[in-house]
Amino acid sequence: MSSSKPPPPPRSDRPPSFNKERDEFIETFFNKGARFTQELLRENEALNQQIAELENDNAAMRLQIKSDQAIRELLTKIEQLETEKAQLVSEFREVEAKSSAVEMTYSEVENELANLASLYVASRQLHSTMNVSSAVRQLKEILEQLVGAATYAVYFLSDDATRLVRIASHGMEDDALAHVDLREGPVGKVFTAGASSIAEDGDLTNRGVSNPAACIPLRIADRVVGVIAIFSTLEQKTRFLPVDYEFFKLLSGHAASAIVAARLFADADRQVPGIESFLEHGV
Repeated sequence: MSSSKPPPPPRSDRPPSFNKERDEFIETFFNKGARFTQELLRENEALNQQIAELENDNAAMRLQIKSDQAIRELLTKIEQLETEKAQLVSEFREVEAKSSAVEMTYSEVENELANLASLYVASRQLHSTMNVSSAVRQLKEILEQLVGAATYAVYFLSDDATRLVRIASHGMEDDALAHVDLREGPVGKVFTAGASSIAEDGDLTNRGVSNPAACIPLRIADRVVGVIAIFSTLEQKTRFLPVDYEFFKLLSGHAASAIVAARLFADADRQVPGIESFLEHGV
């Protein structure tokens, strides 16, 4: 029995150097392909990174756009609020001005009422007594407390109608201007003229007998029977106010009547006249 041998390898007609070059080419080709693939992968990764950055930038831009829009809306809202604020401030100032006017009017009315009350009280005090000393005392309190007189004198016409006699005073020496000639000095001139003389400027607190702050004639009906002379005022009384002029009118028309009525009542032994004296006749 014969043994069989394997067949010899197929014969290659290509030389060994060709195979070697082929293998080297294949190896070089694959190496270049691998490098190219790696480069492609790196470029792809870089592109992906750029895409991610662009997406981030895009997202940031969208946020910025939204933020800008919000800012524009906020600025618009602020402008609206500023307009509303200006309108409210204008309305508030109008209301404040009206309120100030109301307060001023209220204050003026309050002052007028206070002045009227003072005038009423002064008139009532003058006529509340039928005693001469009490009537003179009421007159002095009005001059000191309501008018603010510091130095003053009250004069009445003498019985012989030749001079003015001081019946009351404050802040003066006993013998200072106790009598006044009807034709001399500011007191005599006011009595003769029958018109008040009131200083409207200058220091009222530092006047004297030669330059009184005010001289007021005292009347009974149309007849002048005396004079009130205010020679100086209190320190806080630097000028006469409108209400003081009203006090001067009140005193000019009522002070003498109250004092004379009290004097006549005392002369009548404080007796009220009989009813016949009050009855109207010839009506």
